[in-house]
Amino acid sequence: MKARIYVCHTYYHVYVSFLKELSRASTGQEKATLVLSTMTLPFGLDFAERIRESAVFEEVIFFDEKRDDFFPELAPYRNMRGNQIKIMLGRMKYTKLYAKLEEPYIPVDFKLYKDIYVFCDSDPIGYYLNYKKIYYHAVEDGLNTLKYCDSARVRNQKFFKLKVLLAKWNLIFIQNGYSKYCIDMEINDISCLKYSCPNYIEVPRKKLVEALSGRQIQILLNVFIKNYKELESLIAKEEDMLLILTEPLCDLETREKIFREIAVTYREEGRLVFKPHPNDWMDYEKVFPGDIVIAKEVPMEMLNFIPDISFKKVIAVFTELSDISFAETKVRLGEEFMDRFEDPAIHRYNDKL
Repeated sequence: MKARIYVCHTYYHVYVSFLKELSRASTGQEKATLVLSTMTLPFGLDFAERIRESAVFEEVIFFDEKRDDFFPELAPYRNMRGNQIKIMLGRMKYTKLYAKLEEPYIPVDFKLYKDIYVFCDSDPIGYYLNYKKIYYHAVEDGLNTLKYCDSARVRNQKFFKLKVLLAKWNLIFIQNGYSKYCIDMEINDISCLKYSCPNYIEVPRKKLVEALSGRQIQILLNVFIKNYKELESLIAKEEDMLLILTEPLCDLETREKIFREIAVTYREEGRLVFKPHPNDWMDYEKVFPGDIVIAKEVPMEMLNFIPDISFKKVIAVFTELSDISFAETKVRLGEEFMDRFEDPAIHRYNDKL
């Protein structure tokens, strides 16, 4: 039996997987397998090759994971309305059928691995593992993600306790620690959560970062930045720099209005640097031609590891900023700012509970 396997959907997931594996580097344990799902991001071959060259993982595998709208058979069970019993029965059928349809696209035999780590078990891989009765560990999707959106509760508000029971019987699927075959779910900071779950375990990511050696930091920089010296020279010239972290908010037209307003508000304070979110497809170099734009494939956490880079201020709408050490001031604009651009019900997730 093989040791461990990680299923990742974003660059941040890969980053956390590296942190977890680098923390085992001195233990002599067998190396893990890394799976890159292309459902969310088009991970490139060059990125996979840089991971292989790092020698941190035993192998790197691509996963052609399919969204539910890829399968027409699932259409009758999506977004069902009306009678709650009918909806529940439809959900049971959806849970099993989705996993069955996903099976031909699974790239490895997960039963060969002792420990399986899944970021976003709400994605098809979670349905599949439960369908096949394979135990796994869930990992919090982003930094303190559940603090701002407890998606398991938000998506299952009606009859939540009943649905949790049905999930434990594997009749339906609920993500984030509630499914029958989820052994536990790693949470960065349990103290910031409004609701808990018996399967939550706290694994602070800051501790993993603090344990990195200089050589391990260099490994991360080489993997996640094609040429970090070039990046360093690009944004280390200005005395007062402000970093704006973008997010895939609203439609593109509204998103442009949001970040144009942010740019107008803060431009007088220093040189603006945009770091687009990997899922944000707006062309920031075109919209803000006079400003610096960092490649969106670079996780913002990498800036913590470049000693000569420092920002006067970092600004974001919803991004969690607590682990940023490269800025003097952090500004998270939050829900009240976003209320001006769209219906508050769309983004005020916790208000729904």
